[in-house]
Amino acid sequence: MTSEDGTVTDGGTRTVGHPAGRLTGHPAGPAGARLSATDAAHRVTATELFFDLVFVYAITQVTALVADAPTALRLGEGILLLALLWWCWCCFAWLGNAVRADRGVLRLVLITVMALLLVIAIVLPESFDERGSGLDPAFVFVGCYAMVRLLHLLIYLLSDPGNLELRRVLRRALTSLLPSLALLAIGAAMPTQAGRLAVWTIAFVADAIGVYLTGSQGWQVNSPAHWAERHGLIVLIALGESIVAIGIGVGGIPVSWSMIVAVVLGVAVTASLWWLYFDAAQTRAEHRLAALTGSKRTAQARDGYTYLHFLLIAGIVLTALGLKKVAEYAADPTHAISDPLTGIPAWALTGGVGVYLLGLTAFRLRTTGEWSVLRAVVGAVLLAARPVVEQMPALVALAVLAVGLAALAGYETRRRVADDALPAATG
Repeated sequence: MTSEDGTVTDGGTRTVGHPAGRLTGHPAGPAGARLSATDAAHRVTATELFFDLVFVYAITQVTALVADAPTALRLGEGILLLALLWWCWCCFAWLGNAVRADRGVLRLVLITVMALLLVIAIVLPESFDERGSGLDPAFVFVGCYAMVRLLHLLIYLLSDPGNLELRRVLRRALTSLLPSLALLAIGAAMPTQAGRLAVWTIAFVADAIGVYLTGSQGWQVNSPAHWAERHGLIVLIALGESIVAIGIGVGGIPVSWSMIVAVVLGVAVTASLWWLYFDAAQTRAEHRLAALTGSKRTAQARDGYTYLHFLLIAGIVLTALGLKKVAEYAADPTHAISDPLTGIPAWALTGGVGVYLLGLTAFRLRTTGEWSVLRAVVGAVLLAARPVVEQMPALVALAVLAVGLAALAGYETRRRVADDALPAATG
């Protein structure tokens, strides 16, 4: 029989298929505990939105970690921790596209994972520090991270236990994950920050390569609309961190004209990053993804979203660090218009935008085949602009960045409108 959500069952005891034609083989059990497969019309659920709330705090913690001691070592630690958090998020983005997050046992699993991720976010700032009293933050981090990753594989297996191809790819993923978890545990025992960073970086890179080598067979993207919307929402969460960083930077200081200018310019930078993604990139990428099927769709979803979207998130977080430091400078009008940013904050202000633009260029090239020389050149220039930023007053550097990004966003929009009008004109 066919249920209200389109799932086909054999007498109400076992899910054997769904409109996409894939055998799910869900085990029998109470109706409320079953996992429900998604279909092409599936969209983001309220459960997934609730799940994402923990990442708001986690991303804020990463920014605060680097902002408190903006050194090259801290920057590396922050990027690595962000990568590990991103990997956890991606795991459940894939799972939420395969089975509905708002039905059955998956709701309880996501709440459990939220609790684990909140613990990870709480211990994150101390995960590279020496052990004090109580539990070792590094081992707490690794233990919770391991439980999140293993829970993901277990629930993915239960989502379709009769799918032999999925079982094979999950087995390969587990084979890649276990050595990575072992390296994370070894890294947690390292006596120095640099040693821990090196071992944890090797662990993450090995896992990322291992997951890529599992191939595109076995994984599926049932709903391109859900997939694109899900990643758009996490980009919004990261952009929200930029707004939060500005607010934290000016919090508790007397109101001044320089503070107001810094806030307005910071919002302008964040709005331009939003505009470049949602106005010029997201919809086209979703349409191209929907036009593909099978392993080609999976490969594009993996490359364009799971891997290349990390550059967007990292770029936004780095930009938030730069905006936070400019906002702190704005506490003193004289300081803001005379003193430049220096060191890591100076690089982060423009370098973060550069990482974002280069990531966006790579994303659009992989998903739509479109190549923007201007966007790539601007991204590369901003990535190397630190010497120039260190010679300019902080507010001036922010103003130049805001105006330049707004101009780029306007150009991209005009180009998109012209491209959209071309088929109608030629038709």
